[in-house]
Amino acid sequence: MDDSISTLLCQENVTFLEGELGNEKFPFIPLSDYGVLSEDEYIAILIEREIRFGLKKNESFVFENWIECARADAINWIFKTRAALGFYFQTAYLSVAYFDRFLSKRSIDNGKYWAIRLLSVACLSLAAKMEECNVPFLLDYQSEDYCFENKVIQRMELLVLTTLQWNMANVTPFAFLPYFITKLCNETPPFNVLSRAMQLIFTLMKEVNLMDHRPSVIAAAATLVAVNQQLTIEAVKLKMSSIHQHRFLDPKDIFACYNQIQSLYLEKTRRGKLVDSSGPSSPIQSMTKRRRLAINDGKESCDGKKLP
Repeated sequence: MDDSISTLLCQENVTFLEGELGNEKFPFIPLSDYGVLSEDEYIAILIEREIRFGLKKNESFVFENWIECARADAINWIFKTRAALGFYFQTAYLSVAYFDRFLSKRSIDNGKYWAIRLLSVACLSLAAKMEECNVPFLLDYQSEDYCFENKVIQRMELLVLTTLQWNMANVTPFAFLPYFITKLCNETPPFNVLSRAMQLIFTLMKEVNLMDHRPSVIAAAATLVAVNQQLTIEAVKLKMSSIHQHRFLDPKDIFACYNQIQSLYLEKTRRGKLVDSSGPSSPIQSMTKRRRLAINDGKESCDGKKLP
């Protein structure tokens, strides 16, 4: 690998943050770290970031049927690996966001199952570098069905970075949850509302392209479903009026996401499936019209060589 390229890659044996974060499900960054004095200012910064990032529903890319199946398998692997490595929940969410953004810009050829897994590994590795205090070795991301050399994963990481134009600081719904739970609950929030909202977010992300909704919209909708599953559009409008930044949050978008989350959750409940459940591998059945993924022309084996 060219030296100029290798210097851009993070080294997996380096611990870039010190200290323990306790037993929290995901870390909360003190508001003072952002140079703000209030929660309203903090939320304003997050909303400004996501708007500047360009996440708008009417600009999202709709995946074809074959990629939806492949995406479901990729997310199952990401969830399993997140649990095995002890990553925070927003690390898994961020990796899927990278995955969706990448596939909206590049395509993967029919039958290249290894490329989907390689993309999953690269996205989870990059997300861990953005969110985790301790970054594992690349070998720790290997699975039973695929094994890639470190240099192959690093090349894929660089392809993801360049495809996403090195814009990796996505805002996630988890950053909004504590604020929305406080603002949208008329009385003392139920003790499990946070975990329920997180469960709902993961139910949504398994089924929907994450570019379909802004993170703030997902967080608000998940919170509302966790608190009350019988809201009308008028009730949503009334609740959102209590949010200081409500002018940037369209109640219609939130209500649409609210209905989508509730429908998906009820469907999953009827099927008896959990968020971290896994399914059989699904074949990739066709090609898309976006730019092709180009790592190598053939499959990669455990030693990085082409298979016949």
